[in-house]
Amino acid sequence: MTTTHVFGRGEEMRVLAGLIERIGESGSAVLLLGEAGIGKSTLLRAVAERGRAAGFHVLKTIGVEAETQVPFAGLHRLLRPILRTRDALPATQRRALMSAFGDEGGPPPEPFMIAMAALNLLAEVAATRPVMVVVDDVQWLDRPTHEALAFVARRVSRDPIIVVGAVRKGHAGPFAAAGLREMEVPGLDDASAREVLGAHAADLSLSDRERILGEALGNPLALVELPAAWRAAGERGGELPSLLPLTTRLERAFAGRVAELPGPTRDAVLIAAVDSVDELPEILAAASVLAGRPVNVDVLDSAAELGLLRFDEMRVTFRHPLVRSGVLHSETVARRQAANAALAAVLEDQPYRRIWHRAQSIIGPDDEIADELEVTHAISVRRGSVTAAIRSLERSAQLTTDSAKRGRRLLLAAEHAFGLGRADMVDHFVQAAARTDLSELDRARSEWLREIFNDGVPGDATRVFELCDFALRSAGAGDTDLALNLLLGASLRCWWADAGTEAGARVAGATRRLRDAEDDPRYVAALATAEPVREAGAARDLLSRVTVETVADAAALRLLGQAAHAIGEPVLSVDFLDRSENKLREQGRLGLLSHVLTMQILDRVELGEWGRALAAVEEGRRLAQDTGQPIWDTGSLVLNAVLLGLRGDNERAQAMAREAEQAANGRRLTNLLACVQLARGYGWIGVGRHAEAYDALRPLFDPGSPCFHQAERFHAVMFLAEAAVHAGRCDDARSVIADLESVAAVTPAATLHVHLSYARAVLADDDEAEELFLTALGRDLVRWPWAKARLDLAYGSWLRRRRRIAESRAPLRSAMITFDVMGANHWAEQARFQLRASGERAPDHGPAAQDALSAQELQIARLAAAGLSNREIGQRLYLSPRTVGSHLYRIFPKLNITSRSQLASRLDGI
Repeated sequence: MTTTHVFGRGEEMRVLAGLIERIGESGSAVLLLGEAGIGKSTLLRAVAERGRAAGFHVLKTIGVEAETQVPFAGLHRLLRPILRTRDALPATQRRALMSAFGDEGGPPPEPFMIAMAALNLLAEVAATRPVMVVVDDVQWLDRPTHEALAFVARRVSRDPIIVVGAVRKGHAGPFAAAGLREMEVPGLDDASAREVLGAHAADLSLSDRERILGEALGNPLALVELPAAWRAAGERGGELPSLLPLTTRLERAFAGRVAELPGPTRDAVLIAAVDSVDELPEILAAASVLAGRPVNVDVLDSAAELGLLRFDEMRVTFRHPLVRSGVLHSETVARRQAANAALAAVLEDQPYRRIWHRAQSIIGPDDEIADELEVTHAISVRRGSVTAAIRSLERSAQLTTDSAKRGRRLLLAAEHAFGLGRADMVDHFVQAAARTDLSELDRARSEWLREIFNDGVPGDATRVFELCDFALRSAGAGDTDLALNLLLGASLRCWWADAGTEAGARVAGATRRLRDAEDDPRYVAALATAEPVREAGAARDLLSRVTVETVADAAALRLLGQAAHAIGEPVLSVDFLDRSENKLREQGRLGLLSHVLTMQILDRVELGEWGRALAAVEEGRRLAQDTGQPIWDTGSLVLNAVLLGLRGDNERAQAMAREAEQAANGRRLTNLLACVQLARGYGWIGVGRHAEAYDALRPLFDPGSPCFHQAERFHAVMFLAEAAVHAGRCDDARSVIADLESVAAVTPAATLHVHLSYARAVLADDDEAEELFLTALGRDLVRWPWAKARLDLAYGSWLRRRRRIAESRAPLRSAMITFDVMGANHWAEQARFQLRASGERAPDHGPAAQDALSAQELQIARLAAAGLSNREIGQRLYLSPRTVGSHLYRIFPKLNITSRSQLASRLDGI
């Protein structure tokens, strides 16, 4: 049983105890939400005691407002008791975690790699004994710890791990936004409130107790603390003001006690409130500096007696976070600055913390401290905390006297914010930098930073021209790197939303002037993305010079894949993106990974790799949401609709298309609107409603339509032709194909040429059709099984209609087998019908693996079939090994197999 006495919380304790009792079935994560002093901490202590009694390994940490600048301080405090097991982690994860704690060198670790290491360390301990993670005041955790905790909490459902975190109401953050089960902690009921008050106010009159009950509103901390404040107010001949918010009154109550402390004790308490750690020796050393004489541990006794704090041989902890804020509010600015200066004086061996406290000890500019802050921001980057680096640069800029240097530091902070995907922070810093005397190059850099989160609007050619001018001026000043960034930004405006032919030509022309940069992936990406048709030949030549296996940089591979996708070369695209994906997974760079996964989906659809496409959709969207990237979230949503349509789930496909259209229309993104129409057309074809499909796809080929896109329309050609044949719209479709023939004369785009070869054949008159079918089937389609099966089905059906029954069976049989393996059910049934009509038995096919499994299960099954262990799969997919094992346990019966060795044959061809 618990030793913490909990008043009036029977229901809350019942729910929390239920999590402990069900730990053998699943892990869980719970968010306790409530006002300050409402009893969240008491509930946490009680559930921790219940967990220990049940055999849990309980790990605890608490957010401290003063330490929000110290990266991973909260995570280190949480994991410190189990760090001895870190050698069980994969080497990359172990290095990332220890680098975050400042114990190892090497390149800066990715935040998500650190979070994954934390999850796997917990899972390693939980393999022998269930684990409970208890976190109080989550809102005050340093940002990197806060994000890591949210990452872990979302992924413990299949491990014997419970995460319980308390957040003060009104505070946003990753943990509160993680979609966890919420438990709001209300005020105590009247009976419980009276019981608590009776234990602390028996000496007060009935009227006073009733007044306190009315003021406290069931808040347990208020019920305990207001009586003492009431007594003190009575002694002074006044009363506690009742119009202030309860939290403010409690802070003032604690502040009133601080005023009663002896001078040295007050110094020590102030140091403890300002300090970002709770270590007693450090606090006493800094208090000695502040007091101007030695201070020993005895000075804390009076603060403890007044109920302000607790301490032991090693640590000092405030009784409640409101005590800390009350202390800080009770002191003058000058006193708080002096406390920071005292701490800086005793932190000579910790330069990062020393300079931060020095920076808080002054008000006016100080170039020496500003320079040190800029230098030490790199420490935060090396430890995987970009947020802390940004704050250091922001404070550095505030202390800088030179306007141009101040602007440069703000732009550097903006660049780091871009790496986090924080558009709001980028905008804030760029606007602040604009008020400084920027150099010409820094003005160009600010234009690039303004651009990177702007996807453009149709007809916005003026902005594209401006970016090209800035790029050429940057190149002229010798900064080719910045010039390429600006041109890449301009090209993306042309890609996401049509800016007109002149704009694309201007970007391509400016890019071509950087001839010395041809080997830079940004060069070919800018060229291909701005002009995916007219520059396709040049871009393909540049891409053909690259040997995929020799490129080691994940971001470079992503740009090469982007260029290949833009010009309609899916084989090249997936090869580049596949290698980029592997490297990004190794490095834990989940923001870029979401881009790579989403970018490859349409190309994998073209190549018949629907299993990979399904996995990419599911994971890409989840990562886009995890990393706060709404445009990629919308992109993966519409591509999910595309896949649903192809697989025959038309109702969901149309619903998702509508949802994505609303998001894309709001920003007038023609690229996404084109994909919306693809999803609609595919969905209607997938259920045999060809007239609706034709009407959905036809606008993709109308330059006046808001969904017209130079490159994405290529993915619709084959489907438009198929719908036209069934809907009696062949003449109109032939006019579309005729226009595309002129486009095909300009671009070597494989997607367009493969689709056209199908469209020519199915729309041809009978006396021309066979030659066109044979020409189409004579292409190298080894990497194009989907297109090959479509051609086989169309040719076999044509042969059967021509009463060449025996000849029709081979292509029909080949098409049926491919469609069955892919899960292309609509087309598989067509092939099966035609084959039966030819007189051959065509048994019904059981559900394909991708129909039986979820996208994540299919991804895990594929990796297990390739021979990866549970641990290796977990590293790749950011799951714990136990979670992987749990998935496999459910996968085997779904596929009607009993062992891993059978997976490969069951998944063959997917």
